[in-house]
Amino acid sequence: MTGRSAGAERMAETGQDAVRNGSGTLSDELRNQLEELIVSGALKPGDRLDEVELATRFGMSRTPVREALRALTATGLVDMRGRQGVTVARISIPVLLEMFQMMGALEGLCAKLAARRATLSEKAALRDVHARLIEALSTGDPEVFYAVNSEFHDLLYDAAHTHFLAGQTRSLRRRVAAYRRYVTHQPGRMVATIGEHQRILDAIERADAEAAFSAASEHVSLLGDDMADFIAALPSMTFQDI
Repeated sequence: MTGRSAGAERMAETGQDAVRNGSGTLSDELRNQLEELIVSGALKPGDRLDEVELATRFGMSRTPVREALRALTATGLVDMRGRQGVTVARISIPVLLEMFQMMGALEGLCAKLAARRATLSEKAALRDVHARLIEALSTGDPEVFYAVNSEFHDLLYDAAHTHFLAGQTRSLRRRVAAYRRYVTHQPGRMVATIGEHQRILDAIERADAEAAFSAASEHVSLLGDDMADFIAALPSMTFQDI
């Protein structure tokens, strides 16, 4: 394609209007919107984010665009590479493996604390979302399933009744979201998720903190053949050269 980056084309396809509806600054609003486009997969790892194109697309000067890109760089979602410009961040395979291992530890700790601290209403909410996830499985649509699955994990973080831990877990989950979405598309993964969530729920219901930790950690961590299959399914351009 000529004249426009792949990232600009994907942003146009989302139909997003200029970001002037929120209560924050223009740079904050643009940062939030770009983050959502990255996390949702509308912007792919390696997509170029041109400052001029963004300013034109969202109807603002280049200053708030520059500030938004710097803020996204600080979160790790965007890379600034001098003459190469600004792109949606790509992650090397070794770093991605470490991130999934860390996600397993963080999710496990959230589940462990949820088993000790979750209220009756929070347990009920987890069961309700799990039931919706089973319904989502029947649609056969990985994107629908992924969205409901994300709700389950958000409820799990809330049920842990933490501040720092929940924030760090959500931050890392968003950091790997562009890659983690591919997990849902793996053959048999959605069915396996139902059973794994049930084990987490059962442990929380029994107030078995250690079982909850193990169930959640194993659910998020990809091991052995599962990890090999996952990496093989990812487009090569999503990985950073090492």
